[in-house]
Amino acid sequence: LDLISIAKCVVVDKTGTMTQGVFKVQNIIFKPEFNKDEILYLVNTLEKKSTHPVATAICEYVGDTKPIEPILMEKIEEIQGMGLRAVVGVECKELLVGNFKLMDKYSIAYDIKHSNIVDTIVAVAYNRKFVGYITISDTIRTDAKKMIDALEKMKIKIVMLSGDNDVVVQSIAEKLGISFAFGDMLPEDKATKVKELKKRYTPLIFVGDGVNDALAIAVSDVGLAMGGLGSDATIETADVVIQDDMPSKIPLAINIGKETRKIVWQNIIFAFVVKISIMILGAGGIATMWEAVFSDVGVALLAILNAIRLQNMKFK
Repeated sequence: LDLISIAKCVVVDKTGTMTQGVFKVQNIIFKPEFNKDEILYLVNTLEKKSTHPVATAICEYVGDTKPIEPILMEKIEEIQGMGLRAVVGVECKELLVGNFKLMDKYSIAYDIKHSNIVDTIVAVAYNRKFVGYITISDTIRTDAKKMIDALEKMKIKIVMLSGDNDVVVQSIAEKLGISFAFGDMLPEDKATKVKELKKRYTPLIFVGDGVNDALAIAVSDVGLAMGGLGSDATIETADVVIQDDMPSKIPLAINIGKETRKIVWQNIIFAFVVKISIMILGAGGIATMWEAVFSDVGVALLAILNAIRLQNMKFK
């Protein structure tokens, strides 16, 4: 509460924080030499192992489909900030589903300029060959702009970080009026950027929801997590949890911190003034035992009553 009240910078994640995190599949662009239904089934099976909103969108789009013959999928692993990998069938064919950093990591050659696509892209590779990609869109939260405007009035710097395609990130940032936005960031990149910003802006607040944000929240001065969509790791690491996932609650949390800080200082100043006054009067033989009792117990009770006022305050 003390640090949040004097925050100089708020760093926000994009997906699930500034956007609703409810994705919808827009287009599926696969190369003709691949069986679209078979690839979608494999992708769907693999994405069911993830809780990421993008994975959820793909699973909802594909639905519960079954192949003609059972398919064995083993060695499923999540590459943090990139996507998923698995080994399929007795022939041990590699399946990769994620961003283009994942394709680069496993040296998968592709022939598209993904930087020009504004939607979120999920690239797919099977048996060491680039299959194609799925485009997915998200919508901005209705109160995101309200949050930006409120923080700007407080003279707080706003920065947006995301692991999503930089073109998508810049498009969202432009719509929201955020001047500083960075995309294509891995979890460790977010943490490094937060440390870098802390050198110029302290205290710093980081707001996120996914497991990829836990590291950045841990290194920030004050970590805020979205409680609805947020992962357990992020919520556990955060100092403050926004239960209804509304970004407009960020300036609200800051205002609560400011009012709490104000009341704390009122109590400190009041207690010192009264106690010092009684000490001076006591030294002069004017104050009696009753005044001394009031300066000790009475001031403590008055401080508690003053603090209780917070429960009845209406914050905006």
